[in-house]
Amino acid sequence: MGIINPFKKELDKKTVHYRLVVPGNLLIIFTRNPELGKGKRRLAATVGNQAALEIYRFLLAHTAKITENLAVEKHVYYSESIGSDDLWNEGTYTKKLQQGEDLGERMANAFLEGFAAGFEKICIIGSDLYDMEQQDIENAFLALTDNDFVIGPAEDGGYYLLGMKTFTPSLFQEKEWGKSTVLDATLSNLENGKVHLLPIRNDVDTYEDIKDVEVFHPFIKHLKND
Repeated sequence: MGIINPFKKELDKKTVHYRLVVPGNLLIIFTRNPELGKGKRRLAATVGNQAALEIYRFLLAHTAKITENLAVEKHVYYSESIGSDDLWNEGTYTKKLQQGEDLGERMANAFLEGFAAGFEKICIIGSDLYDMEQQDIENAFLALTDNDFVIGPAEDGGYYLLGMKTFTPSLFQEKEWGKSTVLDATLSNLENGKVHLLPIRNDVDTYEDIKDVEVFHPFIKHLKND
């Protein structure tokens, strides 16, 4: 599909809720449609598809909880189809559909759309991080006041948050998404920019990420009983 031309003026028919905004802060939330047997495959390989789905729904609810009261514009980008009557309240979140062939293209297009709409500071997060809190996201936007970029490093070598004030295409190109090289490759693209690093957090991809975290024990008790 490629990266979308941000100057193409046409109504995005895949956007359910649209409103005019003034330049400011935008939080992009990338989410997968919660479906049995889809998503969190590495986790499901150990805990099973049903438990993986329940864990992901729990993580989605946590993401909504820590973002709903943020004093920024919030756009939720669905992976497959735009949901209705779900935990993303349409009075709080603008709903959109991810567009692109891989994660890099999809993120790039979301950032391009945000900057084309006039936003000045844009951060993106996923929806699989129990370690992240509202304060982490607020700190990210604050960091962009005196920095060009902000990154939240993940323990697995990726990142859980990326923020910028100017669209930078190289950040979304030539990356092995899902691999432990993503953070280092991203930082290498920012050698000439001023970068603020947030605290390292643990995103949830495998059983090892949750097995010692008490809040997840109800979802994996069937493994401990075997």
